[in-house]
Amino acid sequence: MPEEPSNPTNPAKSGEQPAASGSRAGGGFDTMLGRVVVERGLVSDSELQQAMNHRDTDPDASLADHLLDAGFVTSTQMDRVRSEIESERSTQRIPGYRIVRKLGSGAMATVFLARQLSLDRDVAIKVLPRRYSDNADFIARFQKEGRAAARLNDPNIVAAYDVGNSGEHHYFVMEYVDGETVYDGIVAEKRFDEAQAISVTKQVASALRHAHDRGFIHRDIKPKNIMITKDGLVKLADLGLARALSDKDAAEAEAGRAFGTPFYISPEQIRGKVDIGPQADIYGLGATLYHMVTGSVPFKGKNPSEVMHRHLKEPLVAPDHLNPGISSGLAQVIEMMLAKDPSDRYRNAAELLDDLELVEQAQKPRHAGGSIDLASMVSGMAADGEPTSPAVVVPAAGGRGQSSGLTMAVIAGLSISLLVNLALLAWISGQAN
Repeated sequence: MPEEPSNPTNPAKSGEQPAASGSRAGGGFDTMLGRVVVERGLVSDSELQQAMNHRDTDPDASLADHLLDAGFVTSTQMDRVRSEIESERSTQRIPGYRIVRKLGSGAMATVFLARQLSLDRDVAIKVLPRRYSDNADFIARFQKEGRAAARLNDPNIVAAYDVGNSGEHHYFVMEYVDGETVYDGIVAEKRFDEAQAISVTKQVASALRHAHDRGFIHRDIKPKNIMITKDGLVKLADLGLARALSDKDAAEAEAGRAFGTPFYISPEQIRGKVDIGPQADIYGLGATLYHMVTGSVPFKGKNPSEVMHRHLKEPLVAPDHLNPGISSGLAQVIEMMLAKDPSDRYRNAAELLDDLELVEQAQKPRHAGGSIDLASMVSGMAADGEPTSPAVVVPAAGGRGQSSGLTMAVIAGLSISLLVNLALLAWISGQAN
């Protein structure tokens, strides 16, 4: 969420509209334009003053025109600044809220820090860009995010307060999280230490357990959507791709299309499967945990298509190969989370939490990387003093569904071999007597 702040501004007059290039802008817009281009580092104070001096001698041209004519900004940069100012001005007119500053922006929305006047508290307001105000699909998705968030009430999920529209702009009011994203932490430190990574993952897993139990899947778990407060509390954000498990119409409508972020998307999302379930979120969280402890995403590529192809086909480089400092238990947990077949992953977030708590206590995970000790199964089969076969450990590293058939076959074969050897020893003993 947070990117770069801007200073508080005074509310604009309700009738003002940003002027198009080639016409004289209102004083309010020019003031905001001058402030924004300087704050973004697009022009210097002296360059802005030069453009303003030219504007004063040419009343038929706007400040934007003079900035463009002087080559201080490009048309693309000016379009972005205009879009930002439009969002800021519309947010200032949302009843009951006072804009404080911009927190960040993306292709789909701009987020502002605001003060809710009735409750005297800070909130974050996400505003849909005006260019999408006539797009029914974008508006529906935006409102759907708010409704989904409103149905979830968990300390590890960013809370939703209100959804509405102000003129042509649609907005979503939510809890303000004073902190940074997991992505920010990776950029700053390259890697999280194991204890911190487990703590973050446990809190996200707890949020997912809450969401899944209430019939929602997130579908976009990634470092940029996980906030950490200054007190270490983790908040899962951005439910823009969230979908109810019971929403079969939406699932059918999205069939065959990949929704998610390429570096963290699950194989079943890439394939556009209809029956996507909680295991997709577990995969995304596994890719995020992998990134946290190794400093690298699980799969890289020259473009999104290549990255997604590798999610589908390429074997995972074990996380402890990239970072030998992490425990084998955590490596096993990550590998199970990133199994390509959903049936080989954790069945639910509760199982994942169980293993994370064991690894946190320096114990072996219960569900991932298990092993079967045949010695304990046949310890009573041999008579006292008689030789027995050495203990055989059969690993189950491939996960629940992947290795169960092979494991049972190996167990059966070794058990038969052991019984035959015991029978042979008994016969030899009888002959000797």
